[in-house]
Amino acid sequence: MTDPIPVPVGILRLPRGPDSSGSRGFSDHSRDPQNSRDPQNSRDSGALQSARAALRERFLRLLSSARGRPARFSLWNGILLHADFGAADVQTGAFQVDSLQTPLGIQGSALLRSGDVLEFSFPLE
Repeated sequence: MTDPIPVPVGILRLPRGPDSSGSRGFSDHSRDPQNSRDPQNSRDSGALQSARAALRERFLRLLSSARGRPARFSLWNGILLHADFGAADVQTGAFQVDSLQTPLGIQGSALLRSGDVLEFSFPLE
């Protein structure tokens, strides 16, 4: 059997980006105050950046202290899972857990996709 003839696909052409003179329909002035060149906004964005850095540091410290603690995961489909928290990978969006207790049995270790997790918590011991 031969391969079917490929169906031609239309090409979507996007508008060209701004050139160095900014004459291609893009404004020099940003509507977003975060991107403005105003010195006051640069101070605000520096404060915002330091606040975000502090929050990220607190979050990472929480994750490092949670290693090995019992955790409860509630999935979007209504299933409640219990496991020992291992780690969280923000880039791939996954939680690594150990001793995952599922309705079908216990898994030694597993990855839970963060998109499947509605919420997770650490029950008081």
